[in-house]
This record gives sequence, structure tokens and C-alpha cells, in this order.
Amino acid sequence: MSGHSHWATIKRKKGASDAKRGQIYTRLTREIVMAAREGGGDMDSNFRLRLAVEKARDQNMPKENIERAVKRGTGESKDGAAFEEIYYEGYGPNGVALIIECVTENRNRTVAELRHMLSRLGGNLGEAGSVGWQFKRIAFFSVASSDFDKIFELAVEGGADDVSQDEDSIEIIAPVESFKKIIDLLRAAGVTVEEAGLRMIPNQEMELSVEDTLQAMRAIETIEDLDDVQNVFSNLRISDEAVAAMEAE
Repeated sequence: MSGHSHWATIKRKKGASDAKRGQIYTRLTREIVMAAREGGGDMDSNFRLRLAVEKARDQNMPKENIERAVKRGTGESKDGAAFEEIYYEGYGPNGVALIIECVTENRNRTVAELRHMLSRLGGNLGEAGSVGWQFKRIAFFSVASSDFDKIFELAVEGGADDVSQDEDSIEIIAPVESFKKIIDLLRAAGVTVEEAGLRMIPNQEMELSVEDTLQAMRAIETIEDLDDVQNVFSNLRISDEAVAAMEAE
């Protein structure tokens, strides 16, 4: 995951410098709504909501916007259209498999935009199940800690499959059913969780040349910029060379 993580860091920095504030708020609002709908409006018991709200606060999202999004999710407020979470499957340039997570109030608009964008980028939108078999759903955690041994012990106790460390953080990959147990263990130990959620990871990564990798990375970023898109998961292997080339752009 390290290449993907470094790329995510670059994208966050670029997003901050581009000041795409309106788009950021839209995405954060939808994440808060879906989190509150799924687990309720109590941040102490709903960790997905707690993380979504913390992300919104980090982006200086107004308090009233956050509260309004939570109420929409719990059903206390009927303000605005109802959102739904949908996953689409397809291919990007060079045959890279994609699973695209969307939150939308108009699925006809979303699918039309995705089909048009993928076609323009040299890919195509597939049927349900066309690439899903190449991925598995996992629980993912990124924590800010330099104490690898401590995090490793907590992760293993919680049922994790893999724990890795890079210069910035420690990442944990675990079965979906271990999500709550690991979160509870990390919180009880006072560990700062920077990111936690469910992700799709490929069973096998596709390795391309640096040039083709960059083309696929740019395409994924373009898809991520669509208003209804929350996340894009791919089977692309992102090498250190590709990350360095992207960072230099």
C-alpha cells in the first residue's frame, strides 16, 4: 500500500494548494451523511462519523454545515435530496481495473458522467461484477505513531492480517469483521488514528511502465474530481519511480 499512500499524500497537498474548497466540502458532507445514516449521530459510538467530522474540521468546514449533514444522515432533517452509496466497476487506460465508490442523489446522472469520462480517458464502464472478482474488501487503518512494536501487538490482538511502517505512519490491514475490535483497541491505548475505513484492494496488482502508470494515475485523479465520486480503487501497482515523477509535475 506504500505507493498508494504516498500518492494520496501528494494529492492531499495538491488539493490544499488548489483550494478546491467547494468540492472538498461537498465530498465531506456526503461522507458525514452516509456515516450518520449507517451508524447514527453519536460520534462516541460511530467511529466512521467521528473521522468524517474530524476531516471536515481539519478543512475548516463551518460547524453549522457539519451539524446539518449529521441531521440529514440521521433523518432529523429532510433538507436536500436523499443520498445513496453505489459502487461502479470498469477499466481505465492500459486496462487498469477500477472500482469507483460514489455517493449520489441522482444515479442516472452519475452513471452518465462516469461512462463519458471513462470513454474520454481510454477506458470503459463495465457491468456489475466485471472487475469486482479481482478485489477484496478489507479494513484499513493509518495511525500516527513511531512505536511499531506497540501498534503491531494491538493489531495482531485485534485480528490484523498485515502491519507495515513507512516514514510517516503505520498502516494496518485486517479482515472487515475485525474493524471494530481494532478501532476499540487503538482508542483504548490512546493511539491517534489518522484514517480508518473499508477499502477495496486488488488480489494482484498490474505493473506498467512509469509512463503508462502516470497516465493511469492522472486518469484516476480526473475521475476522483467528479462531484459524485468519493474514492477510486484500482489494481495499479504504483512504484516509487512513478510517485517521484508525479510529485515532480
